[in-house]
Amino acid sequence: MYDSHCHIQFNGFKDDYEEVIKRCQEKNCDMFAVGTQKDTSKKAVEFAQKYDNVYAIVGLHPIHSSSTEVDEEETNFISREEEFDYEYYKNLASQPKVVGIGECGIELFHINKDSNRNEILEKQRKGFEQQIKLAQELNLPLSIHIRDAYNEAFEIVKNETVRGVIHCYTGDWPTARKFLDLGFYLGFTGVVTFPARNSNPKATSDLLEVIRKCPLDRILVETDAPYLAPQAYRGQRCEPWMVEEVVKKIAEIKGVGYNEMLDITEHNTKMLFGI
Repeated sequence: MYDSHCHIQFNGFKDDYEEVIKRCQEKNCDMFAVGTQKDTSKKAVEFAQKYDNVYAIVGLHPIHSSSTEVDEEETNFISREEEFDYEYYKNLASQPKVVGIGECGIELFHINKDSNRNEILEKQRKGFEQQIKLAQELNLPLSIHIRDAYNEAFEIVKNETVRGVIHCYTGDWPTARKFLDLGFYLGFTGVVTFPARNSNPKATSDLLEVIRKCPLDRILVETDAPYLAPQAYRGQRCEPWMVEEVVKKIAEIKGVGYNEMLDITEHNTKMLFGI
């Protein structure tokens, strides 16, 4: 069982990460610790080198291209502005058990009302393009974060020779098909287990349509732990082993057995990340 995107090195696990990693080992769950800045990327590498069931992905999250307040149900912080340091991340990415670059991409959801949208987008674009370049140089896949910016991100990657996964995909099928046509995988989180919201039921129906139509060989499963706990654990801190709930839901939607879906997502993860 592979959780292809989590943040076991984040402060949400600072008091008991060893116990969480042990629980994952007992459940035969390997995980990809994904960095978002210099410090969390460095820590992801340290975890990967220390624990057999942890791999690392290093990069700069688009939200950290500028300083902005993030206030959501599961987290509240002010992002620390950082420019992408190519040589720093190249050194990290060259370490053992680093299997990808990210999470990188475009994030237009968290923009302060008094901020210059075009200026923020330009900073994110430059950082994203640098990380694409690094992935190409090191022949590594990308873990791509996109929120309220599928068109903007697509315009950047459509002419690039690069492979990767669209992390926590929540868009519609026409958009998904564009990324699939470029060779990307789609990563699905516990969001797929959430009931439809009365305020926006179409978002859920769109996502379920994507899962129904997505080729089996392009599906990855992930948690984004400590965030987005599947419905069976809502209100709790998400842990990587909870990815089993995502596998169950996708297996149900695709009409295949749980163990078969486990094998499929394991194969896909190994194919993309070369492990």
